[in-house]
Amino acid sequence: MSERILIVEDEHAIADAVAYALEAEGFAVDVRSDGESGLRAAREGGYDLALLDIRLPGVSGIEVCRRLRAEGDLPIIMVTARDAEVDRVLGLEVGADDYITKPFSLPELISRVRALLRRRDLDRRAGDGGGIRTIGGLRLDLLRHEAWADGRRIHLTPSELRLLALLSDEPERVFSRREIMQCLWQSSYVGDERASDVHVANLRRKIEPDAARPQRLVTVRGAGYKLVAV
Repeated sequence: MSERILIVEDEHAIADAVAYALEAEGFAVDVRSDGESGLRAAREGGYDLALLDIRLPGVSGIEVCRRLRAEGDLPIIMVTARDAEVDRVLGLEVGADDYITKPFSLPELISRVRALLRRRDLDRRAGDGGGIRTIGGLRLDLLRHEAWADGRRIHLTPSELRLLALLSDEPERVFSRREIMQCLWQSSYVGDERASDVHVANLRRKIEPDAARPQRLVTVRGAGYKLVAV
């Protein structure tokens, strides 16, 4: 079943463009144009994520976010104006998971949506007993925060464990540096993307038989990294 996304946006051109792009990616999308109807839909619709404009007629996006967060853990991305830093801060303070500023590119928005949904799925799987993963000679226990490589217990930092869990969620899938930073550290700054290289290098020293010749955590040049069952 397609993941369901609620768009609450009063600028029809933006709402239509975002809905079209998300539907093209396989998401099921509903659109509301004011805070009151958006809040009602979010409460009744069983959505996987809400994309919420911060300035809405009637009930503001901030108030919608505040009420939804008090009632549950629906992932929320706030849409703010470029020059409204106070709105971005306030949105995060009342419980938004991420924000994106207008004008934004649709590929960036889709990347943010996928990253947030992936974080939610990782948390759910770890919490519902799905925390044991085996990928070749690697074994992860996400509930106990433990890991083994070829039967040898290895010590991972929280960031390294999150990275390995992300890659193990879809072995052989290439994750870009930007996806890694957005999914695990909620960062979208281009300058931060190279920080993923540092975490990868540290992780390789712990999980690879020969870190100089990685076989498990493989670099796909120009694209990112993937985890291989070895």
